[in-house]
Amino acid sequence: MAIPFLDAGIYAGSLTLIAAYHLYLRLRLRRDRSYTIQSINNTARKAWVDNIMSDKSNAVLAVQTLRNSTMAATFLASTAILMSMGVLNLMQKSTGDNNLLHALHSNLFYGGDVENLKLLMLLIIFFCAFFSFSMAVRMYNHVGYLINSTNTKLHFTPSTRYVSGMLNRSGSYYSYGMRAYYISVPMIFSLYSPYFMAAASLGLIILLYNIDRAPKHEVKAASGSVGSQEHGHDTLLSFCILPANEMPPSESPDANTHHADAQDKGETNSGSAS
Repeated sequence: MAIPFLDAGIYAGSLTLIAAYHLYLRLRLRRDRSYTIQSINNTARKAWVDNIMSDKSNAVLAVQTLRNSTMAATFLASTAILMSMGVLNLMQKSTGDNNLLHALHSNLFYGGDVENLKLLMLLIIFFCAFFSFSMAVRMYNHVGYLINSTNTKLHFTPSTRYVSGMLNRSGSYYSYGMRAYYISVPMIFSLYSPYFMAAASLGLIILLYNIDRAPKHEVKAASGSVGSQEHGHDTLLSFCILPANEMPPSESPDANTHHADAQDKGETNSGSAS
């Protein structure tokens, strides 16, 4: 049975809409590196690695944090492979020409039902999620050894740039796995109706638009400062830059200057009196 033209158009249009949203995020990040919460998290990981490697007393904190991240990625990877097994079970429940395995042996588009292609795409998405979370676990394990492996005898001193880059790679794989989970929601709705998939895709984009943006009322970042580093140096630029007129009175430079002048005057008067 041939794939209905309208169903195929809605199916492709929904996936194109999701891809266009992620392309918009990438283009927006070129102008404002602090636009998404992911970019803020990348800078936070760099600062965290710098703090851990500069103060060896935080070794226990590093182990606990990496353990929590590894456990979360492991749980999500296990869930993804269980979902894949569920999709494979649905494939085997079909009989006759509607069986996906039969359709793959004959002709994917004409040997069976349109549901075969949808199940296959859903299976690929869950496998992508599984491998993404597995790679995140792998990178977290590498960071666990690198973050406290400085040894002067062996002349082995990993830089904070390298370790933070490895940690951000694991965070990126974790984010890819979560994106695969998000995209699986419209794919599941497509099993019922292409119109449900279109509605689920629009709802997913609205949800992602709200959770991807960094909270501007809490994080005031200078454009281009997030994630930027000088070439050849492990520098961390501040991404929380408040203008002087928005600083609290105790943190304002003018307030500190007046406070210092007052202290100087007080010391001078006390010296004169003595």
